[in-house]
Amino acid sequence: MPESQTNPAWDVLLELPSASSAGAAVRTLHGRLTSALRTAIRSGRVVAGATLPPSRALAADLGCSRWAVTEAYAQLVAEGYLEARPGSGTRVRWVQDDRASDVRRAPSAPPRARMDLAPGLPDLRAFPRARWAEALRAVTARATATDLGYVDPAGHEDLRAVLIEYLQRSRAASASSSAQLMLTTSTTSGVRRLCRALAATGHRSVAVEDPGWPRLSAAVREAGLEPFPVAVDDLGLRVADLGAWPSVRAVLTAPAHQFPNGVVMAPERRAALLRWAGHVEALVIEDDYDSEFRYDRPPVSTLQGMEPRRVALLGSLSKTLSPAVRIGWMLVPGPWADVLSHLESTPSLPPTLDQLAFARLLASGAYDTHLRRSRRTYRARRDLLVAELARLLPGVEVSGVAAGLHLVVNLPDGVPASSVVRGAEARGVHVADLDRYRAGGSGPPAVVLGYGNITDALVPQAVALLADVVAEHRTGARSRPAGRRGGGRTS
Repeated sequence: MPESQTNPAWDVLLELPSASSAGAAVRTLHGRLTSALRTAIRSGRVVAGATLPPSRALAADLGCSRWAVTEAYAQLVAEGYLEARPGSGTRVRWVQDDRASDVRRAPSAPPRARMDLAPGLPDLRAFPRARWAEALRAVTARATATDLGYVDPAGHEDLRAVLIEYLQRSRAASASSSAQLMLTTSTTSGVRRLCRALAATGHRSVAVEDPGWPRLSAAVREAGLEPFPVAVDDLGLRVADLGAWPSVRAVLTAPAHQFPNGVVMAPERRAALLRWAGHVEALVIEDDYDSEFRYDRPPVSTLQGMEPRRVALLGSLSKTLSPAVRIGWMLVPGPWADVLSHLESTPSLPPTLDQLAFARLLASGAYDTHLRRSRRTYRARRDLLVAELARLLPGVEVSGVAAGLHLVVNLPDGVPASSVVRGAEARGVHVADLDRYRAGGSGPPAVVLGYGNITDALVPQAVALLADVVAEHRTGARSRPAGRRGGGRTS
């Protein structure tokens, strides 16, 4: 039986008209109850298949006789609104005819692309369901009364303790106190909270990478600060360009694996950034974006571990487990931890039982096991994607280091990325235009391909369809007279 046919409707709010205001036909109690139930069903507040409460229970709730309820139910059964089956209660059977309805329904969403090569998601099929369910059951059974109440605004101490140990071990992070680590619901929420702290201490702007993830720039704006775009090249953030913004004393960067360019910040840029931060007394917000996935060599260590007094390290489980888990963290310098604790008395936190479940996965080694397995999967899938691109789109440059869950395909001259995105979507392949992540205007045409949430078996087919689209536009570009280079949106 479909789930919608088993929904209970025992707590439906019934608006009974008063006897004085009702018409002659419904002045009796059972008549007014019949009218109220009929209205609830026709308005959609009680859906088809929903189970109504037993007559005795509804009578007790309404403070009336059971006879009035049974009469109302019988009348609506006769009218075709309800059906009564022995042993299964009284259910709603009436289905509203959309053609005769005055209720405006939201248009259905367009069908999702069958082959998802857009960036942003890990392999959701690989989520460790059994391990997570086991951990959640265990911590629920052992949770204390204190655990089930209101926890520390920084997050549960059990998770913070094992998470600090994990970040020190795997990312060479540095912390002198667990008070420096605060849990968040995502990297974006961590950026927003830190920017509010910056605004509270007199900051007015934050430098952000260009191109970069738009949600992070939006989080900066939501906190009341102005994001200043700073270009990213093959060596990472152009630190020298920060001098063009003398009022800026905070920067948001992803040095381990920049999105979307896919570059790793060069050692000389890392050193220059930390020198700049010390000179102007700035805060560096380090987005440790998918740093767990490096395939050609061990990942670079964090900036935070090199200069914990000037760097706040942000991370989350959105790319390693799932965005649905809603667990992130920020490891901040001591003075900024004090600012945040005074600024936020009740920040948004992940559910406590989920915090404890993740702490159990970390402490048991199950999370490390999941990462090792995921690393092997993504490395093989990236290799397959690169090989298919080389075979079907020879001469097209693929950029980005062997890391993370995405790469960039630089399109041939004259082939607009926006048209390639639309053409691929029409064929059931979802890709992203690099212009989507550029702060101002368009640039050389390129598309961003994510390989986290697609199966290996679909990669060759998806690349073949993408190659067909590129070939069509490449032929069209050759047949047109020479002119301005196409590509992407306009500002």
